[in-house]
Order: sequence, then structure tokens, then C-alpha cells
Amino acid sequence: MNIVILAAGMGKRMYSSLPKVLHPLAGKPMLSHVLDAARALQPKKIIVVYGHGGELVKERMVASDVVFAKQEKQLGTGHAVLQAVPELDETVPTLVLYGDCPLIGKGSLERLAVTAGTEKLGVLTVELNNPTGYGRIIREAGKIVRIVEQKDGNASELAIKEVNTGIVCAPTAPLKRWLSTLTNNNAQGEYYLTEIIDKALADGVEVVSAQPDSVMEAMGVNSKPQLAELERLYQRQIADKLLASGVTLADPARIDVRGKLVCGRDVFIDVNCVFEGDVELGDGVIVSPNCIIRNTKVGAGAEIRGFCHLEGAQIGNGSLIGPYARLRPGADLGEEVHIGNFVEVKNSRIASQSKANHLAYVGDSSVGERVNIGAGAITCNYDGANKHRTVIEDDVFIGTNCELVAPVKVGAGATVGAGTTLTRDAPAGALVVSRVKQTAISGWKRPTKEKK
Repeated sequence: MNIVILAAGMGKRMYSSLPKVLHPLAGKPMLSHVLDAARALQPKKIIVVYGHGGELVKERMVASDVVFAKQEKQLGTGHAVLQAVPELDETVPTLVLYGDCPLIGKGSLERLAVTAGTEKLGVLTVELNNPTGYGRIIREAGKIVRIVEQKDGNASELAIKEVNTGIVCAPTAPLKRWLSTLTNNNAQGEYYLTEIIDKALADGVEVVSAQPDSVMEAMGVNSKPQLAELERLYQRQIADKLLASGVTLADPARIDVRGKLVCGRDVFIDVNCVFEGDVELGDGVIVSPNCIIRNTKVGAGAEIRGFCHLEGAQIGNGSLIGPYARLRPGADLGEEVHIGNFVEVKNSRIASQSKANHLAYVGDSSVGERVNIGAGAITCNYDGANKHRTVIEDDVFIGTNCELVAPVKVGAGATVGAGTTLTRDAPAGALVVSRVKQTAISGWKRPTKEKK
């Protein structure tokens, strides 16, 4: 099939300079969600109709499988689809989707396509308790005869709860003909796509309907409150799937997944945790409150304590992270590694059973097994122009407030005394200390503040 995605709306009620379809839901633009659903159907062609802020839409959504068609003036949904006509292949049906209806699912679209086939006009409809703002489905003897828009309907028509989602599947050759004869004789002075219903019936084409798997799939976004509502509905759906798979959530209403979260058995996630990108939690992992975890793999039995920020990290089995720890991209921790409060690790491999329990920075380093990194210790990896590596071999003890000026190597079993600034390699097994000699000055008096 051809798939046309309408993404030209201004989104006035969003009160934003960002095009409406680029506003994020679960961490990615609404239009990206719709494109994902479209691609799942393996269509012959995807055409995105853009308009308001179009250049930014094209820039953000550029892809080899997407063709863009511009709607210079926003004159309604029918006029928008008309802009895609030159790109449509008449040998296959055309499915029309909306860039601000982000949660439409593959199954629902497949059902609509099967119902419509190659000769019928298919309309995706849904029943709403409060249908205000939606076009109502008018039936006679059970068959669809027309769709009435909110501003054009009378009292009896507006009492109908079955509404048009706007998503249609039509035979392409007739669709082109119907679009070319649309009129704008309505309250809005726009060319409605829904007018093709009348034209199809006049041509003797049967109009059929299908329903989505859930009402949520058909919900569009026209304002920030609607976007926030849809975000919470979507996040609750994700939470329910996690619960059903055996994950324990302290509060299903206080978790945000903005990507893909894969969990093993007996995983516990406390409140206010955010997962972004691709995250994997092994069996028995505990994630304490207020953590942000992005593109990270956490090994079995590890514990992530509260207020940690992890990005692009690999965490070994049984490790203990935090609280208040930060793992930056390239942090690769072995088994049973301890990274404590206010410790930052970047682009470093830390082997098993090593620990940096508080107030340390490990960057561009290779750290061996059973290493202790004391409070206030840092690897000085950046000289103002280039990054350099620090190598710390097995069983090294680094005392408090040490500076390891890279490139430098600390040999296996060495001890670096507290307060040392290491600028040369430390021999294996040696004690290395660099300190100014301590001096006591008798009779010294502290200055006092002058009186004015």
C-alpha cells in the first residue's frame, strides 16, 4: 500500500514554536511513533505531508524510505492528502494516517486494510463517551452514509458517540478522483477528507469500518494537556506490561520508559525512575528511587541506589552503584564493583571487586581487580587539548585526595599515599608518596577583621 501521513498542522493550541508533530511522547516525536507503525506494515511508499515548520520536520524525520510533499497553505485534511497525489501508486490502496495520532498500532491498521481490501473505502471508527470535537459517523441500516463534523452537526447528530478517527484506507485511483472534486462548503471553509465518503457512495463504492484495539490508539493531540494525558496513558500501558511480565513496580504511575526496557526475573523498580533508549536489567536487579538510566545494561543482582544517572554503561553482576553516582558513556564495570556517592566514571573499564566509594572521578582509565580508590581521588585525563589514559593494575590502593596525572601507570599492588600527585609511573608493590613537609609555626596569630 501507499501510506500518507498528514503532518502539516500548525498546532496553535500547543502554544509552541516547535511543529506539533515533533513534540515528544515517551521520549521521541509523535511523528516518529506514526512512522514506526507505518513501517511495520511494509508499505510500498510513505509520503509525509508537511507544512508549518516543515523544514524542521524534514530535517528531523529525514529517511531513505520517506517522501515529503509540501502543503503551502493549511486548507484542510482533504487538501493535505491532495498534495501527496503525484506520489501515489494506483496499483495499491492508500492508507491515510495522522502525525499527531502517535499511538496507532500495527494490528489496528492491518484490520482496517483487510476490511477495506482493494475496492472498498475503509474508515477507522471508535466510540467515545465524550465525542466532542470529532466527526460523527452517520449510519442507516447499519451502513455508513456520511460523516458530520462537530461544527456542522445538529443536536441529534452530535449525540452520536461513534466517531471518525480520520484514518482511512481507500482504492487509490478513485481516491485521486474524489480528492480532485472536494468542496469547502462548510463552517471552516476547508476541504475535508471526510467528504470522500459521499463521493464513494455516489460511485457505488461500499464504505466499511474497523475499530482499533484500544481507544488510546485513536487519540489525537491538539494541546499540551492532551499530550500529557496521552503520555500518562501510554506509560501506564508500559507499566502494566512490565507488571504482567513479573517486574515489581513500587508505583506503576511513577515510572517513565522512553525507549525499550527489558527486564529479567525478580526485578524491582522504585518510584520516579526514567529509562531512556535501550536499557536491560538482569535478574534480581534493584533500582532505587529517582534514577535516570539511559542505554545501559545492568547485570544480575546489581543494585542501583537512589539518584543515580547512568548513560551508556555496562554494569557487572552483583555491583553496587550510588547513591548519587554518575556513569557516563564507556563506563564498563566488572562483577561486584562498588561505585559510591558522588563518584563519576567515564570511558573506563573497572574490573571485578574494585571500589570507589565516594567523591572520586575515574576517566579514560583501565582499572584492575580489587582496587581501592579513596575519597577525593581523580584521574587527570585532560591536558586542555587531548585526553590521556591512566592504567591502574590489580590490588592497588589509592589514598584520599590523590591526583593521577595521565598518561600514568600504577603497578600491581602499589599504594599511593593520601594527598599524592602522581606524575610518573608508580612501581608495582611500592609505596608512593609526594607531599610538602608538614610545618608547625608557633606563636602564629590568625588575622582579625578591622573595625571601621
